[in-house]
Amino acid sequence: MRPDAEGASGTVTVETAGPHGMVTVRGDLTSSTLGEVVSEITGIAVPGRGEARFEDAYGILWMAPDELLVFCPYGEVAESVTKMEAGLEGLHVLVADVSDARSVFTVSGAGIRDVLAKLTPADVSPEEFGIGMVRRSRLAQIPAAFWLRDGATVTVICFRSVAGYALDLLSTAATPGSEVRYF
Repeated sequence: MRPDAEGASGTVTVETAGPHGMVTVRGDLTSSTLGEVVSEITGIAVPGRGEARFEDAYGILWMAPDELLVFCPYGEVAESVTKMEAGLEGLHVLVADVSDARSVFTVSGAGIRDVLAKLTPADVSPEEFGIGMVRRSRLAQIPAAFWLRDGATVTVICFRSVAGYALDLLSTAATPGSEVRYF
């Protein structure tokens, strides 16, 4: 199975998710000011360690002890960055638009855990990787982050420079006949 530019189907469906507004926020995640500013823009409370929270087109991923990835509509990124910078003025923080540096994929179907398990060293068993959890790891040789939106949908983010490779990896891992049925 050779994927096209939009995605592929096999044991799961792999699709490119199109442009998303993404803003990296680095700083003291225990700061009430940082939490208030990010929550005001997204309407979502700052997640805890390893969590992903989404409401419609807005979301916040916990990426590291000092880093969040904030999702917003692509057309609202500049305004969101401006609001964050103004609200966080005086704090030691970094706010950076990373929207055009990342690619997003949606992988859906009953075999999503098996597809991920073929590619990542992260434990993707239901006991360790539940709905609303995010993992920052790798897929084969590329850095990636992924989270479960529901029991049959995982979203994957990687650098845009390796998006074609990521699509090939995910599509190949989903090739019919390659099922491992581990999960």
